[in-house]
Amino acid sequence: MAVLEVGINIGMKNLLEIRYYTSQDNILDPNIRAKFLTGLKSYITEVYGDKINIIAFSGFEIVCYFKMVQSPDELNKKPEPLLSYAIIEKDTDPDFVKQHLKEIISYFLERYPLNDIFSKNTKYFKKSEARIDEILGDLRFKVGDRIKSVFGI
Repeated sequence: MAVLEVGINIGMKNLLEIRYYTSQDNILDPNIRAKFLTGLKSYITEVYGDKINIIAFSGFEIVCYFKMVQSPDELNKKPEPLLSYAIIEKDTDPDFVKQHLKEIISYFLERYPLNDIFSKNTKYFKKSEARIDEILGDLRFKVGDRIKSVFGI
């Protein structure tokens, strides 16, 4: 029961990606994942009038939460999704993870002005990793790692 990776995208652009465990599969390149999630969100919204929530695969799930935000740029009038996602182990409670993703988006919107969110590159947002780690708490550890930390193994 663990979050393997967490990230934040604005539209098709990856802003932040934190990997807690390396994957043998190298799940997806961050930019490809951002495009995939944005495209899927648009498809689900337009075709079904619904929101993206959980994407299930055989070995893991991707939990998503997004908030539509407006670019301060006068030329871009269309709101874009500020999307937080977590790649989790199958036995992790997605609703519990989603609560944490909502908190991450709230923190992100409080910490950074929309102009920075739309214009800055990934390096700029690296300083948020420690706070995101705090928000996730023990969720970022697999059960074996939690036991090791308690018993000092």
